[in-house]
Amino acid sequence: MLKVTIEDFIKSESSAGIVLIFVTIAALILKNTDFSPIYNAFLHTPVEVRFGALNIAKPLFLWINDGLMAIFFFLIGLEVKRELLEGHLSSAKQITLPAIAAVGGMLVPALVYVYFNMGDEIAMKGWAIPTATDIAFALGILSLLGSRVPVSLKIFLMALAILDDLGAIVVIALFYTTDLSITSIVVATLALIVLIALNRFKVIKPAAYILVGIILWVSVLKSGVHATLAGVALAFTIPLRSKTKDGKEFSMLKDMEHSLHYWVAFFILPLFAFVNAGVDLRNISPEQLLTNVPMGIMLGLFIGKQLGVFGFSYIAIKLKLATIPEGANFKQLYGVAILTGIGFTMSLFVNSLAFTDDTLFAYTDKLAILIGSFLSGIFGYLILRSTATK
Repeated sequence: MLKVTIEDFIKSESSAGIVLIFVTIAALILKNTDFSPIYNAFLHTPVEVRFGALNIAKPLFLWINDGLMAIFFFLIGLEVKRELLEGHLSSAKQITLPAIAAVGGMLVPALVYVYFNMGDEIAMKGWAIPTATDIAFALGILSLLGSRVPVSLKIFLMALAILDDLGAIVVIALFYTTDLSITSIVVATLALIVLIALNRFKVIKPAAYILVGIILWVSVLKSGVHATLAGVALAFTIPLRSKTKDGKEFSMLKDMEHSLHYWVAFFILPLFAFVNAGVDLRNISPEQLLTNVPMGIMLGLFIGKQLGVFGFSYIAIKLKLATIPEGANFKQLYGVAILTGIGFTMSLFVNSLAFTDDTLFAYTDKLAILIGSFLSGIFGYLILRSTATK
């Protein structure tokens, strides 16, 4: 049953990766043709929600980045909680290798970026951009090889990507927080306490969690802490195991995870990619791509990720701190390490936090994410294809 669940998950992620490719191409075409004004007008469509004295007015792309992406991080939080309690991160033996690999996969790309941008205060805000991994794209490419790649490697990549997302959450909380509003933080804290109480008193009505979760999201949005963190906090309060009045066991967490997965994979992430991947290529010269910020991002993703993930994994295995995934060899592990350089949606998200002005680096930062992710996907696939056996 577990294997079927994993394979279904991977299958849906690979399909989502294909959708992301198409919407990215669509965004690039619209941004670089006569349709550019229509595309820009769509991004900046004003959307306002007012409830008494409470007013939230943002352009459409910020509602997507701050609102819909909070749902994405809510799903990530559900996955992390489930994996920690009863999944592939629930024991030291299972979590050791992907955890060590995830640390290397965040540390080395960040150091590569810092090497190119040290001394530039504005550019240094983007140090976390190449540390991210897009699980949909990475698993999508891995699934193209079918049964020639051991399931254990796919599980390793999935666990690593989940831990990578958890690391991204910590980074956003610590480094991408603006001026704080004490009042909003107090309201958010009270909302979180209510959510914990709902869990402790075994409340099993999803509507109760969603209602308080909306209050949590609004207060976090107004507090100066990035609103997506509200999604993670809400997820960790959702009960994993519950009982109905007639004594039947069920999992609210798994139900929510199952219900949200396809919405996130086939609507939220594609919509996010569509509004963030529109890079204006018309005025970008090759020389601009060789400047400090795009070089730090491209090489951080393509070189830093594979060195960090494979290097840390290799050392851990040789020191007998962890074991290589069952049925896999080091060449295949290296191929998977290259695939972790596909940052795409996650890197674009961190980029939107680091550089709020799209034109700050003339779109070279976003283009660097696309190039670094593309190179990682192509080379990772070729390495795995050359080493895979049926």
